Amino acid sequence: MKHPAFTRRNRYTLILLVALFCLLLLGTGGYMLLEGVEPLRALYMTVVALTTVAGTSLSESGQLFTIVLVLLGFGLVAAAAAFLGNLLLEGNWIQLYKWRKVRKMLQNLQDHYIICGHGQMGQLVAEELIRHELAVVVLDNNESALLRCKELGVPHLQCDAMEEENLEAAGVERAKGLISVVDRDADNVFIVLTARSLNPDLFVCARAGSKGVEKKLIRAGVDKVVSPYASAAIRITQKVLRPSITDFLDLALSGEGFELEMEELRIPEGAPVAGQTLVDSNIRGEFNIIIITLLRPDGARIYNPSPRETLQSGDTLIAVGPRDNMDRFYEHLFNAPRVAPRKTLDTHGS
Repeated sequence: MKHPAFTRRNRYTLILLVALFCLLLLGTGGYMLLEGVEPLRALYMTVVALTTVAGTSLSESGQLFTIVLVLLGFGLVAAAAAFLGNLLLEGNWIQLYKWRKVRKMLQNLQDHYIICGHGQMGQLVAEELIRHELAVVVLDNNESALLRCKELGVPHLQCDAMEEENLEAAGVERAKGLISVVDRDADNVFIVLTARSLNPDLFVCARAGSKGVEKKLIRAGVDKVVSPYASAAIRITQKVLRPSITDFLDLALSGEGFELEMEELRIPEGAPVAGQTLVDSNIRGEFNIIIITLLRPDGARIYNPSPRETLQSGDTLIAVGPRDNMDRFYEHLFNAPRVAPRKTLDTHGS
């Protein structure tokens, strides 16, 4: 794929380089034929003629050929030198190099989250996912919005997230989820459509900035829709009506400065608790964890499940308990540490 920096100007640069190469071939071949010199000597004579560094002893035919060569190549050499110097000063080739370096690193990334848009909401989402030791890749075409990513060393691509090739460069086929929080609702819909076509199993969450967009996003294939204004209104109301409950939930969900934590855990195949009743699993006695909701794979929700409720593979447990106990229970379920080392990329490219 082509990076946005590889524009018409860069293609023109390539044409100049090809023209210079052809001119060198012409001069080398001409001097070899007319002067009977070796290829290296002929190349040297060509470079000397084009750069007008010094004269050299030539036959009459060689002198005439040199005049033609200089007339053909002097303007080309001057234009190419000025253009390449200006291009290097602007840093386009450096940006292209960084782009390719990031793409190569992203090829090894698995089960990561792609965040499209790095405004105020995108920054908060990225910080929360990173805090939970999850690998993220940020896509945004606004360089100023990516300064925070550069400071933290977060993998990012300065590009348009609506382009299929850019999502592929971010590893959408290998990603675990995509979060689209760009400013325009139409762009969010298009990003969801594109991402869903590239990875049907991808978990997709998107922002709906205006009323009625939720249905369009759902038809596009989004799994979860978030309306910032509606969510903010509900939270403000709950803060007024139930301040203690909302403070508790905020602390439990954030996991900061609070000994209790709320977690969502899906029972895997072969888990020790699969097939057991809630009381027989001894989750409360062994881990001091409270199961407040049980979600069945068919979508059924069992609130405050009874001790005789049977746990099944594929069920999702909404649990509350001390963080250390939650870590032990996670390891009991999955036979692996709860928090794996975060996959980071040591890059500041964009």
